[in-house]
Amino acid sequence: MDKINLATVENMWRREVEAARTYKLLADREHDARRRDILLRLAAQEDKHAAQWSERIHAATGRLPDPREVERGLSWFQRIGDSNVVLHRLELEETKAEAEYDQLLARLSDPADRRIAEDAMREERDHAIVLRTLAGGKIPTARSTLDTILGRERWHVRGTGWIGDAIYGVNDGLGAVFGIVSGMAGYTGGSEVVLAAGLAGTLASALSMGAGAYLASKSEREVYESEVARERAEIEEDPHEELLELELFYQLKGFSADESRTMAERIQREPKQFLRTLVHEELGLSEETFPNPWRSTVSASVSTAIGGFIPIIPFFFTVGMPAVVASFVISTLAHFVVGASKALVTMRPWWATGAEMTVVGILEAAVTYGLGLAFAGH
Repeated sequence: MDKINLATVENMWRREVEAARTYKLLADREHDARRRDILLRLAAQEDKHAAQWSERIHAATGRLPDPREVERGLSWFQRIGDSNVVLHRLELEETKAEAEYDQLLARLSDPADRRIAEDAMREERDHAIVLRTLAGGKIPTARSTLDTILGRERWHVRGTGWIGDAIYGVNDGLGAVFGIVSGMAGYTGGSEVVLAAGLAGTLASALSMGAGAYLASKSEREVYESEVARERAEIEEDPHEELLELELFYQLKGFSADESRTMAERIQREPKQFLRTLVHEELGLSEETFPNPWRSTVSASVSTAIGGFIPIIPFFFTVGMPAVVASFVISTLAHFVVGASKALVTMRPWWATGAEMTVVGILEAAVTYGLGLAFAGH
């Protein structure tokens, strides 16, 4: 082995020792047993590469390099830095190592050295994929992207069907219009203006919720289709990387490495299923979970209108403080009923959700009524 190649081999040996030690340090800090096992497997592979290079160095020089010298030189960041940040840094290092091994092959003439470099290069590439997945390299997901686009709680996507949609629609309408009615009652003393404001608020809330539900459903499907197209392109460009990612997802679910590989390879033989599975595992999305846009629109609009109509019922028959008191009573009762109904979709005790909603409603009424009084004084 010439001097140039020896220096290169020693550099690769140091890189493998450092990577193995860093993986072990991360594994020691990892609480999830499945992630810990994956990190230890990566460390074992790096140890194997280091041992192979160590043997080549020994054959060329008659001495064995001491890995403790490299391990003592690890930075504080590698020892105590945030795990995800360290994983991202390792991903970059593994990608860099793959490129360096590719360049190294052009300079190595010894068949044994070339064989070690080729094996290491393939595994470094796989390591980069594993690290990106462990560190959450596919985040943000389409779901979080939608949250950013809409800037609001997407109440209609709850996996609870039309019952859940209706409950949350009534909840939104009741809360919004009760606040309007309370504020206007404090400002006007309960005049007929409250009825007009309540009706306008009910209509606006219903139309807003209906439009929001439609746009959110439509946007989610569009984002999903965009992600499917992106994932399809990635499969066509590098099917091995996508196979490895799916294999890792199964390992993180608790399957062994062999079971995960078998399952991933079996699914890969069905291209459509392979694509759907990757989208589901990486993004947490499934086409079957998307609500029908028009059903969501109708459910949101009607249920919000029903909720908004409740606080203004007394103002159809009377005005002044009698109407204000009656509105407060029926709205408070409605808050409890709607809150209790949430137990159908949240599995919490009905009395707890009912009481929680009632307290929120009373506080809302007190604040808006107080604001109305304050503005009336001016």
